[in-house]
Amino acid sequence: MTTDLTRQQKADAIAAILDELYPETPIPLRHSDPYTLLIAVLLSAQSTDARVNTITPVLFERASTPEEMVQLSVDEIRDIIRPVGLAPRKSQAIYDLSHILLQKHGGQVPQSFAELEALPGVGHKTASVVMSQAFGVPAVPVDTHIHRLMYRWGLSNGKNVKQTEKDIKALFPRESWNKLHLQIIFFGRSYCPARGHDPRECPICSKYGIPELFE
Repeated sequence: MTTDLTRQQKADAIAAILDELYPETPIPLRHSDPYTLLIAVLLSAQSTDARVNTITPVLFERASTPEEMVQLSVDEIRDIIRPVGLAPRKSQAIYDLSHILLQKHGGQVPQSFAELEALPGVGHKTASVVMSQAFGVPAVPVDTHIHRLMYRWGLSNGKNVKQTEKDIKALFPRESWNKLHLQIIFFGRSYCPARGHDPRECPICSKYGIPELFE
């Protein structure tokens, strides 16, 4: 384990490893446009991408635009999305935000953080995913994988996701953010899970992990 590097040096070295492992970063949620991406990300809260990807084809076959979605009832949406969890809350949010998109945004997904975060069921993380992946605006959506790994690598103090996002933006070039957040997610799933993680076998923790991991 390397201990004499600055935080910036560690970040640069980790970025190089991630670039080597994940030169391409396909978006893991199935979607065809900003609206379907927004719905898929909303559904992924406290669920898995794999589970969401089994549900969205069924939902989008029925309704893939705000105009089509408001033709469904909240109960119909809930019955379709039930397997992803939190269906009552998510179905109401999908129905309500679709109405708002039609009423206030001409049926289009707005391209600003403030307008996105004003929509029902859309928090900062969801807005960040849509801004980065649908519109190409540099953003850092911090999920549990990213929050955990930034702490394990000694790049953030693990205090909260807002601090983690701030630290990432300070350490990594703005032009890398959209790719980086997916690289870290992919790495966390493959090499650095929350449970059953052996830091000595991890390509990054073995070199740059915090000492507490090895105790």
